[in-house]
Amino acid sequence: MSRSFLFAEIFLISKIEKPKLKIFEQQIMDAEDSIIEKDVSELNDEEVLERIITLGFDGDRELYEKFCEKLKAGLPPGTGVALRGSVVTNERYEDGRPFDAKGEGTSDLDVTLIGEEARALWTDDAYYIPALHTKPLGDKDPDIAPALNPLRVELQEMVGRPVNIQATANFIMFVRDVILGQPYHMIVEQEEPAA
Repeated sequence: MSRSFLFAEIFLISKIEKPKLKIFEQQIMDAEDSIIEKDVSELNDEEVLERIITLGFDGDRELYEKFCEKLKAGLPPGTGVALRGSVVTNERYEDGRPFDAKGEGTSDLDVTLIGEEARALWTDDAYYIPALHTKPLGDKDPDIAPALNPLRVELQEMVGRPVNIQATANFIMFVRDVILGQPYHMIVEQEEPAA
């Protein structure tokens, strides 16, 4: 059951019976907890998205949509965008602790760009795998993709948490997901160039 459907039910019931309102509020909280606590492999795409919005965007779908729109508008046409890391898994890579375990707004959003034009925004010495997989653009290394850093800073201010951006090839995304067990969620689908 979607959150918007539950809220519509709550509104209708609040006009009729106050005690049922508390029950529905608890159902929403239980559903969110379930989505947060489950292993990402047990979630469908819609549930992963709900987890991302709950954790990374404080449950604000409109903020998430603005984030996606800002990314799409600021990137080369056709660039795919994925979110990776603890906002998807609710488990920090470094220590296995949950997202924002160090306090609200402390966990970052790991944004991965997919596309050749996006990778070309990084300086030549800013690749882990030359021409295929970049180092992350973030507060530690803001000069490795100078044309992209203003967008990253805007996104960071928008969401009130660190934002790091990498660019990679489709093949590398596949390897990281399937072979290394590092799942991701596409938030902007890559468009193939017209022939």
